[in-house]
Amino acid sequence: MSYYFSTTTKLSVEDAITKATEELSKEGFGVLSEIDVQTTLKNKINVDMPKYVILGACNPKFAHRALLTEEHIASMLPCNVVVRENEQGQTEVFAVDPVSSMTAIDNPELAAIAFEVQQRLKTVIANI
Repeated sequence: MSYYFSTTTKLSVEDAITKATEELSKEGFGVLSEIDVQTTLKNKINVDMPKYVILGACNPKFAHRALLTEEHIASMLPCNVVVRENEQGQTEVFAVDPVSSMTAIDNPELAAIAFEVQQRLKTVIANI
């Protein structure tokens, strides 16, 4: 079982971030955080790497349901959507598969929520 799903696009990294944010919004997600991994690693440990941005996405309704279902689930939130320049110079967009990550927790109600989130994130990725 893969722990993510992805697509490559002809969009630039910056345009893919904009498109991902728009598609996330259509599915009820907001972006709570944006981590520029390339800049952070350059500033902190002087490492050069291609563009790489992590978007911390959250759908408040699903997050609330999950928090009510499993009291420590916040340690696995938000859903990460990543936009990066891959080795071939293409822009790749990928997202965590919440169904895969929730298999660590034996809670059928949480699994059902994860499935709903998975479907929405797959739609986001497919529309980029």
